[in-house]
Amino acid sequence: MAYNFSVLTQEQAKEIVFNWHYDGEYSFYDMEADIEDLDEFLNPEERGNSTFAVTKENEMVGFFSFSEFEEGTFDIGLGMRPDLTGKGRGLEFLIAGINFIQTEFKPEKITLSVATFNQRAIKLYRKVGFKDVETFLQDTNGSTFEFLKMEYKC
Repeated sequence: MAYNFSVLTQEQAKEIVFNWHYDGEYSFYDMEADIEDLDEFLNPEERGNSTFAVTKENEMVGFFSFSEFEEGTFDIGLGMRPDLTGKGRGLEFLIAGINFIQTEFKPEKITLSVATFNQRAIKLYRKVGFKDVETFLQDTNGSTFEFLKMEYKC
């Protein structure tokens, strides 16, 4: 069955923020881990129409956010429901998101940034064709972390 994308509702945003908690080092991705990200995610005006709930069989399985930061280049952020991670479902989920953004927005390039400790995600992104661009340090979650910027040419 296919994935469906719809603009994230406030109820869905609250579900993600208050009920999605990742295990171990992946707790880094809990929305509550960074107050700035949390405030933005919970604010419907900040979120706008650029964050989408991803459902499958009427059940929310993840979210994708998209922003065009320069002509033809869209930066994405995504998250899969914690109980679904690490079970081989990421490839199908990511491809569905790429297909959605290509159909809806016609980008020339898609970029994303991922914490370098998250080798599981980096391996997945490379598998679908994302290429490494650069590493950079970013202050988040109360400390400074290394991230890898990646890009996918459409």
